[in-house]
Amino acid sequence: MPDPFDAVLQDLPGLCAFPRTPLFSEPTLLEPMARLGMGLGIRLDIKRDDTLPLVMGGNKVRQLEFYLGAAAAMKADTVLITGAVQSNFVRLCAAGARKLGMMPVVQLEDRVPKDDIFYNSSGNVLLLKMLGAEIVHFSEGENEAAADANLDRLAQELREKGRNPYVVHLGIDHPPIGGLGYAAAACELHRQYHAAGSLPDSIVIPSGSGLTHAGFLAGARAIGWQVPVWGVCVRRDAGQQHQRVLRRVREIAGMLGHGDKLRDSDVKVDDTCLAPGYGRLNDHVAEAMRLAAHKEAILTDPVYSGRTLAGLIHLARSGAIQPGQRVTFIHTGGTPAIFGYQYDLGSAS
Repeated sequence: MPDPFDAVLQDLPGLCAFPRTPLFSEPTLLEPMARLGMGLGIRLDIKRDDTLPLVMGGNKVRQLEFYLGAAAAMKADTVLITGAVQSNFVRLCAAGARKLGMMPVVQLEDRVPKDDIFYNSSGNVLLLKMLGAEIVHFSEGENEAAADANLDRLAQELREKGRNPYVVHLGIDHPPIGGLGYAAAACELHRQYHAAGSLPDSIVIPSGSGLTHAGFLAGARAIGWQVPVWGVCVRRDAGQQHQRVLRRVREIAGMLGHGDKLRDSDVKVDDTCLAPGYGRLNDHVAEAMRLAAHKEAILTDPVYSGRTLAGLIHLARSGAIQPGQRVTFIHTGGTPAIFGYQYDLGSAS
């Protein structure tokens, strides 16, 4: 069976320079969300990255193909990563490590002011325990540099014990390797739309660490696709996030050999649905989750996909996305995290 990634490499040959471990074999589905779109006065499609294989899926599978590719290239026997208590990235990294025969060590950060039993033991936390990950806790949840530094300290302790660890760094001062996965995703989506005979007017995608947003934008521009890519802020306000994504997209474009195809104005971010902050439910997100479930039988989570859909709804209602336009919602997954938010979702239903 031909590898669909071969087609992506035709569009982005620069990806060949980076080790990759395949974690899925087929493009994710592109489907209409006709009922929800009709209510918003737009033509709405959904890119189903929530269905990527590997322990309940999600966008981080694409990023991990490159992180774990680098780990495999150095013959690592242990992989370390940091993230919030209900982090989908942490869960998928642990799963990918196990799939490749490596030991996962995960650091859970106290980013969200929640101490209920569901948040701290259900959802992604439960899956980490089922995967046999070694779990350590880190109290400085909003100190990104310190979280990465503590991972490096843990990795050094492992080296002193004879292990060969690989650290997945997500901080701004480390190379944005994971963004390459979403540069590839942009090519995949462009090919799907091209085969269907039309292209969308806008893409809406979450913007957190910035690698999914920046990777997609860098990939799109590298192949000459000028579609507006809206990043919905899930952790930082629009001012901070614009600068972060701009830096990341330039870095990823440079890695691909296409650094001259980007403008500052290509980076579009919206933080209307961010307050009161990362991982905390608000009325906009609760409405978006309810609409997706009731109208399309699509489940979204309060942290990433639900907030991104809330941002899309705001962009449509405010006129930033114009009536009648065709819009693609990139569904990045997060389904297990829903079970960690039972108290919040029960009161919001």
